[in-house]
Amino acid sequence: MATKDTKHFKQYLKDIEKILEWFDAQEDLDVEEALKKVKEATELIRGGKELLAEAENEFTIIKKEIVG
Repeated sequence: MATKDTKHFKQYLKDIEKILEWFDAQEDLDVEEALKKVKEATELIRGGKELLAEAENEFTIIKKEIVG
């Protein structure tokens, strides 16, 4: 995973953590706002998974080059 991708992945994790903290801080949950947060988290998770898949592909290519 390139340095740029690593930074993006770390940001995804930080943003997801902020959403979790928001849920933890709620006394009375606003359902509409909660739904927005869940959708936002879903997009962040999707983006993180894509970065991980790209990194896995890079490792596979490198492994093939090393092994022959």
